[in-house]
Amino acid sequence: MRRRAVLGAIGSVALALASGGAFAQDTVKVGLILPMTGPFASTGRQIEAAVKLYMAQHGTTVAGKKIELIVKDDTGVADVTKRLAQELVVNDKVAFLAGFGLTPLALATAPIATEAKVPQIIMAAGTSIITERSPFIVRTSFTLPQNTLPIADWAAKNGLKKVVTLVTDFGPGLDAEKTFEELFTKAGGTVPEKLRVPLRNPDFAPFLQRAADAKPDALFVFVPSGAGSAVMKQFAERGLDKAGIKLIGTGDVTDDDILNDMGDVALGAITSHHYSTAHNSPENKAFVEAFRKAAGGMRPNFMAVGGWDGMHLIYQALTKTAGKTDGEALVAAMKGMAWTSPRGPISIDPATREIVQNVYVRKVERVDGQLFNVEFATFEAVKDPAKAAK
Repeated sequence: MRRRAVLGAIGSVALALASGGAFAQDTVKVGLILPMTGPFASTGRQIEAAVKLYMAQHGTTVAGKKIELIVKDDTGVADVTKRLAQELVVNDKVAFLAGFGLTPLALATAPIATEAKVPQIIMAAGTSIITERSPFIVRTSFTLPQNTLPIADWAAKNGLKKVVTLVTDFGPGLDAEKTFEELFTKAGGTVPEKLRVPLRNPDFAPFLQRAADAKPDALFVFVPSGAGSAVMKQFAERGLDKAGIKLIGTGDVTDDDILNDMGDVALGAITSHHYSTAHNSPENKAFVEAFRKAAGGMRPNFMAVGGWDGMHLIYQALTKTAGKTDGEALVAAMKGMAWTSPRGPISIDPATREIVQNVYVRKVERVDGQLFNVEFATFEAVKDPAKAAK
């Protein structure tokens, strides 16, 4: 029954397109599907704020077409994401599907993007395989292998010999675990424990105790945006910091949205990531100031910059196609596109439709009384290593 329902829904998409679909619209609709409620609501809040800021600064007309944003809350549940994507394509005739706060949500939509020939812009989800699931998927966020490579390199070159990994047990976490272990052990290190925590309702305490019992030099952590506070709190409660165990990881664990509330336990954490609120560039300083004003003082995080650049990609693709919303033409326009983002120089790899970007190694420091991820090393123009190796 489930298979017939899915095929029927996709058939409805094809029928809608055959009757005209998005191609005849004077208004170009962008369907933004995000977790606006539930445990991953911070992701949705950040991306929505950045997308609306981009539109406020750049106007709502591109190549003579009016841009209309339709925001939908999928609550972080893949079946809801899929249903909303179907409705947006069939009923609302959107020209773009965008957002996707978690990997399962992006993967659930991929068949619809393919059948409907609607570009699917990944502004958040970070599992490497996502872009391989549809030729209409283009990513403006990051991949976990891309962000893990620099911290594995740093760990191997800075005296760490024994590292336990702790990751959330879904696609991005498995990507991070695999990438870190491969690179770190190749450089001579050892990974005695690989700990995986459930995505839903995680309790980090027993896993952190196992990590402490292994007596590593460091604990490598990946958790989704917003979950870092619980890790940091329980890291201190279990005494790992007092035992001299360093905390390293990808920048998700020291997410700028929540970093300042973590307290002193976060000080000294070393992470690698593609964006920090403290990134020192004129573009980022302007972005942070405008975002704070527009979003009631909220700090932009890496999800926000994924949304900002996702809208830039949409606007520039429409400019290149002179407002035409043929999906294949739009994706072709996106391939190879390059610009200067608040995060630094970025481009879309024409072969993979993945983002190519600088990744920075950072340390949590107190600056003017607040905690920030302060960058101290740069890996330039990093491609997704999982695809580069193929």
